[in-house]
Amino acid sequence: MKMKKKYWLQDISKQRIERLFEFAGQEFDEHPDRSNRYVQLARQIGMRHNVRIPIRFKRRMCRHCHSYLVPGNNARVRLQGTHVAVTCLVCEKQMRYPYSSRIEEKQITG
Repeated sequence: MKMKKKYWLQDISKQRIERLFEFAGQEFDEHPDRSNRYVQLARQIGMRHNVRIPIRFKRRMCRHCHSYLVPGNNARVRLQGTHVAVTCLVCEKQMRYPYSSRIEEKQITG
């Protein structure tokens, strides 16, 4: 019974994290501070219930200052050879995400 409750809580937590990131995207234009707060709340929910934040959302937040990132507004995105470099213009830190056509081919073919 205890395990069933844990999975139920994790499922609700995932839904809440997704909803908070959705709100952060909607509110960024008018209230960037509110968007940052939504990201902060999503992180706290994830840590409290041991739920990973999906990659599509992780890449929308700064790893260092945890602010919500919008390319062209408070983030700079550059392609550098084998990786994508995202610079947070709030804290001036840089995050790098690899990309490779070989890896994508392996994932597609299985």
